[in-house]
Formats: sequence, structure tokens, C-alpha cells
Amino acid sequence: MSKREHLKNKRRVVIKIGSSSLVHQETGRLNFPKMEILVREVADLHNKGVSVVLVSSGAIAVGKAAMGITEVHSVQAKQACAAIGQVRLLSIYQKFFAEYGLNSAQILMTKDTFTDTESRRHARNTFEQLLAMGVIPIVNENDTISTAEIEFGDNDRLSAVVAALIGADLLLLMSDIDGLYSDDPRTCKDAKFIPVVEKLDETFMNMGKGSTGSRFGSGGMNTKLIAADIATSAGCDMIIANASDFHIIHKLVEGREFGTIFLANPKEEFYLLDYLEKI
Repeated sequence: MSKREHLKNKRRVVIKIGSSSLVHQETGRLNFPKMEILVREVADLHNKGVSVVLVSSGAIAVGKAAMGITEVHSVQAKQACAAIGQVRLLSIYQKFFAEYGLNSAQILMTKDTFTDTESRRHARNTFEQLLAMGVIPIVNENDTISTAEIEFGDNDRLSAVVAALIGADLLLLMSDIDGLYSDDPRTCKDAKFIPVVEKLDETFMNMGKGSTGSRFGSGGMNTKLIAADIATSAGCDMIIANASDFHIIHKLVEGREFGTIFLANPKEEFYLLDYLEKI
């Protein structure tokens, strides 16, 4: 039996989309045809009875493009671009989802949302209510108010924490890479692709050290492996897959052989706050 056969039975899925997967690389502006395919894939999963949470980056990139800015360096400028871009990004998501008869909702979070017991409980309750109502929650880090002390810094780790919080059984990290390699395939011709990780140990974790993200994103392979550690420890399978074509989403959920799957390895002593301290 394939190690992916069980993916067909997943009922609660978190999908993380990086900034580089949403914008045109030449301009940093939103790629509308790709976004439409993404929304169609999510809508079809929803129609199959799967609850979907979308963790979407892109606010800062969209804000920069809207203001005609190519680079931002100060925290204040990044926060301002995030405030501008988040409104535009969610407006476009809402329009696309409405075309398929679906409602979407915005949830902005910081690390404080999870470290504070009351906030964490309220956040979980909000997710549960939205999913029960058939709404697609769209999550992002609240970059407008985030500081070094309360930020995740990337949506790879945020998506894993969200998956753990709501008891998701599958996390899809959609990125600009095919999956996990033994080395960086862009610089090492002998790098070997790893289709399945049954147990995430130190050997695998070390494969991501020193990796960096694209010029539009903030996460590299290291953040994805940290996300895998959180998700699998919470009992959630995770897949890293290439987002060059969002049609791959339904193929992944059907259990087809794309990307790297990290099999769930639930820990009885799993406690989310312990993992937040490592981020």
C-alpha cells in the first residue's frame, strides 16, 4: 500500500501559499490566473466535504506593488505596505471565492495569539465556527503590528501552528521547490530528492540549515522543516510541493506522487507552547 493512499481520507486541510507563488516574478504584482486556479482547487476540495484553511502570504508584496515600491527596509515601511496590501489581497480572494458561491474570512495572527491561553482558545473557537459555517478562513501573520518579540517571521511555521491548533490532518506547504533534497539542488548536482520522510530526525533537520527563501518570500527549507516538526508531532501529515501550477493541489490530496510527504508521528506529550518557544 502506498504511503499516500490515506491522503484521500483527509477531512481538514491547511494550505500555505508563499508570496513567490502568488506574484509575477518580473513585477511583484499579483498573478490573477494563478490565484483563480488556487481558489478553484480550494473550492473543489470544499465541495468534496473537506474543511480548508488557507494561510496566504503576499500582503507586503502586494502593498509594495500598489505603491510602486521595489524595496522596503524599515519596519515601519514594511508594516505600512502590509496594511495596504492585506486589504487588496483579501478583496481579491473574496471576489474569486464568491464566484464559486463561497464566503471567506480574514484571520490575522501573531505569536501572542497562541501563547496567551485565552487568545488561543478564542482563536480555536473562531476557526471551528467558521469551518462549521462552510467559510474559508484566510490566515496571515499580522505584519502591521508584529514586532520581533511576537512575530513568526514566515508563514511556514504559522501554518503548522494553525494546523496543530485546529487538529488538521494534512498541511500542504506550497512553495517554489519540488520538495526536500539531500542538498540544495540549485548548487549541488548530486542532490537527491527525498519523496517520503517517515521520521523527522536530526539528519533531516540539518538538511535545511542555511537555506533561504525567494526574494518575495521569507521562508527557506529550514523553516519548512521546523513546520514539519510541529505538524507531524501534532499528528498531522505534511507535504512540501511545487506551486508553479496549483492544479497539483487536488493531485496531492488524491495521494499522487508529488512533493515530499512527512508522515505524522504524533507525540503523546505534544504541547504547542513548547514548540512556540523554539520559533
